[in-house]
Parts: sequence; structure tokens; C-alpha cells
Amino acid sequence: MKLFVGLGNPGKPYEHTRHNIGFEVIDHLAVKLGITLDQAKFKGVYGFGIVNGEKVYLLKPLTYMNLSGESIRPLMDYYGIEDDELTVIYDDLDLPVGKIRLRQKGSAGGHNGIKSTIAHLGTMQFNRIRVGIDRPPAGMKVPDYVLGKFSSEEQQELQSVIEKCVNACEAAIKEPFLQVMNQFNQS
Repeated sequence: MKLFVGLGNPGKPYEHTRHNIGFEVIDHLAVKLGITLDQAKFKGVYGFGIVNGEKVYLLKPLTYMNLSGESIRPLMDYYGIEDDELTVIYDDLDLPVGKIRLRQKGSAGGHNGIKSTIAHLGTMQFNRIRVGIDRPPAGMKVPDYVLGKFSSEEQQELQSVIEKCVNACEAAIKEPFLQVMNQFNQS
């Protein structure tokens, strides 16, 4: 079994913001895998499909970023999904736009969605795909920046990075995450 979770905030004002890149990756992954996000339960929207003989769940928590774990943990408990079968996709200020980094464990690094996930799982040992959004320009507050939209220059990088994330998720369905990590962290 595999569970891919994209972090973001629900609602029109947050669509296509830097903080919602996880939602965008899940939307693209759903189309590519032919999975419809048509279930509303566990404080989120999710879908299920069989891909290469593997049960695959896709989830977008609708709890707002800071409470993401409140959606992830109940879905995992209900379907019997193990921590090592979870991959969380989220924005990262410490990576430039266009870059992704895969990890199998680690701290929250100041990301409230990951803090909530760690708190509800009781572990830092779960797979992550961090998507670079870069740091705000001097004088701009972090909350304003992450809740802002990508610039037109960044938009050009966006489709490519979303595709890279989708490809990494697809690879993680077939191969061990460590192998996928080694492959995608090279680029």
C-alpha cells in the first residue's frame, strides 16, 4: 500500500499559492494515475486506485496546513497504512524554485504541516518530497510570501517541478523509496 499526501490550505484564496504546491502535485498525480479524489472523509478529500498491483491512496487534508496530521493519521489507521508507506509532499523555503529533495526522515524544519504530521504519527520516520519555493525577498514576511502566488518567471519552472514530483511518486509505487531518493536527488 502507498499513501501520497499533498499539504496545502483549502479554499479559493489559497489556490495556486506557494504553500499549496502539495495540493497541485496530488491533483496532477491523480490525473496521471487515473485516481479520482471523490471521497470526503477524515477531514480531507481522497481517492483510491490500484497501480501496478499496488493499492494507492491520494489525500489532500482540508484541515488547513497547521492541522494536517488530524487528517493523515485517521486515514492511515482506518486503512492500515504503515508509516513507511506514507509520502508527504510539501513546500520548502530552503530550496530554490524548481528543485525537489526526497527524504525518509527528519525534523519539521519549521514547517507547521510537518510538525502536525510528526505530532500525530508520533515519529519523524516517514517519506517526504520537499518542493522548493525559495525564500521571500528582503522585507517580506514569510506568511505573506508562502500564501502568495508564484511569479510569472517561477510559473515557467512550476510545471517542470510538478512533473518531476509526479514521476518520483510513480517511481515510489514500484521501487523502494531509498532507490527513488537516490535517483531524484541527483537532478
